[in-house]
Amino acid sequence: MAVGAEAIFSNVPVLGVGLGFREPFRGDIFLHRDEISFLEITADHYLDAPPEKERELELLAEHFTLVPHALNLSLGSADGVDRNYLKKLARLVRRLDPPWWSEHVAFTRAGGIDIGHLSPTTFSAEAVEVFARNVATVRELIDAPLILENITYALSVPGGHWDEAEFLDEVLARTGCGLLLDITNLHINSINHKYDWHAFLQKLPLERIVQLHFVGGHRHDGFLIDSHSHPTPPEVWQVMDEVLRRAPVKGAVLERDENLPPFDEILLELARARAIGRLHGRWA
Repeated sequence: MAVGAEAIFSNVPVLGVGLGFREPFRGDIFLHRDEISFLEITADHYLDAPPEKERELELLAEHFTLVPHALNLSLGSADGVDRNYLKKLARLVRRLDPPWWSEHVAFTRAGGIDIGHLSPTTFSAEAVEVFARNVATVRELIDAPLILENITYALSVPGGHWDEAEFLDEVLARTGCGLLLDITNLHINSINHKYDWHAFLQKLPLERIVQLHFVGGHRHDGFLIDSHSHPTPPEVWQVMDEVLRRAPVKGAVLERDENLPPFDEILLELARARAIGRLHGRWA
């Protein structure tokens, strides 16, 4: 564990239950500000932003705590992070001054080519060193606490030393980052790769879980897909209950991107997550 990392994440503020901001929600979130504790924004939407997106960001920041969630830093790339992208991201994070920000345990670029999606690395010591090196580079420009998110993956990349949970533990220990535990991704991977999510949690440093993601996906050709397209299923609510019972989570975010329902249904999911957190004393 990096020196002071546990103290850093124990001292970040409790935010409660928030929503991933999507433009179709814009009117509704202002009508229901009291029911949304914070917003997670996709950082990439505000890099090189046109004037209308700049105005949107200013308006959101006036009324909500904003937590940036980046997509293309590619922390798992052996050729390092894109310095130009990093500089733009650093300006956004400094501007918002969030309690934390997030990226993924993944790579999106290889050999200078953008591959267009979040891809898993090997669960290996070499990959851990790549993450450690790239996070150190990021911290030269961004000193806000960084948390890393687990992703879904169709195939396990050969050449690993550990399983996924052990690998995440190693990455967090070497980088000093917190964990954004996507409990939907955890459920999906446990089904697709046939493992016990309870055993997975046993291997994680639960004290480092800062934030959760939750939503529902869909089945395709026998596999679960993380499509962010359906209500949170009962199995994911069960995972949430277990995680919030055991881990000092500071915030949870509903990520809905497709097949958007009436906003009342979004509010019901936020209320359910808020009730589970209150049951376990995680937020007021």
